[in-house]
Amino acid sequence: MDTSREKLIIRTSGIGIAINLVLAAVKILVGVATSSIAILSEGVNSLTDALSSTLAFIGTKLSKKHPDEKHPFGYGRIEYLTGLIVAILIIVTGFEMLTGSIQLVIHPEELSISYVSLAIVAVSAVIKFCLGSYTIKVGKKTESSALQAVGLECRNDSFGSIITIISALVFLLLGYSLDAYAGILISLLIIKAGIGVLSETLSEIIGRPGEHELAKKLYHEIRKTPGIVAAADMMLHNYGPERWSGSVNLEIDHNKTVGEIYSFLHALQLRIMHEYGVTLVFGIYAVDNEHEEIRAVRKVIADFVKNHAHVESFHALYIDDAAQKLYCDFIVDYALLDWNALDQEFKKYFQKYYPQMQVDLTIETEFV
Repeated sequence: MDTSREKLIIRTSGIGIAINLVLAAVKILVGVATSSIAILSEGVNSLTDALSSTLAFIGTKLSKKHPDEKHPFGYGRIEYLTGLIVAILIIVTGFEMLTGSIQLVIHPEELSISYVSLAIVAVSAVIKFCLGSYTIKVGKKTESSALQAVGLECRNDSFGSIITIISALVFLLLGYSLDAYAGILISLLIIKAGIGVLSETLSEIIGRPGEHELAKKLYHEIRKTPGIVAAADMMLHNYGPERWSGSVNLEIDHNKTVGEIYSFLHALQLRIMHEYGVTLVFGIYAVDNEHEEIRAVRKVIADFVKNHAHVESFHALYIDDAAQKLYCDFIVDYALLDWNALDQEFKKYFQKYYPQMQVDLTIETEFV
């Protein structure tokens, strides 16, 4: 793991822990002094935020563990599990607030609010909004889902405080208590935010497509390498922020010897590892683009692809003259559900032009 990234996450988590602990102590003391349940709730919520920052801190430290026999790809995904825990914590907090607010609607209680307590909540809201925005910014910069979840929780707390202030002012100025209804609104916003964080974190754990920008850079690096005709079918697997491995299929002139191929592929593999931090392995397709028959077959296939909405491209075209067999791969979009129908349609189409030739068609989707 990049040490600068680690230091940035740990520093941001430390700031969050310190600020939330101070806010929690002040709010709880003022809440007890003024008998304000609203202020006490704000204090408890700040303690929860401090816990979330602590979890982000712990997750970052644990993800540094070196690979071992049980986890040869390292412990980077622990950060995603930390984000998952924070998301669940946000949702649970939201549901607890929702339950308490509904109880207050059914059984109203007398409020004890002063302008002093409101001023404390207002200052807290400004601090939490700034802290949340800063934490989210650092979380995006470092690709830390846990830190982004913590920042979102802080920022949502500031929005909740604004709603609390508005409902309290209505009570102080007009005598109408909207506290319980404001609590319902705040809790629903918190639950919605928690579900969003949970969805994002689960996507990381289940497996997202590889980063598009990273894939573009890798494709550019590969395709500019002398000896490689084309590249496709890239897969990138994420084992934590900034930890990638994957594979890609390469089209290489069938006249190249194994020794020649090894020379430029090994150099390419090391260059990608050092410059992009990606461990990449290669699959090889032999192609013969100089053969006249290949050029004619390529045009026939290109016409089929151009007129088929779900086929995005084709590659790995090769003809085995001895076996009279065509090999080809299609890249299709995710809207195509019946791959077998496409296989049969293409074979029927192709054999109108080359009835003597068998077709071995591979159909796949793009992974990045």
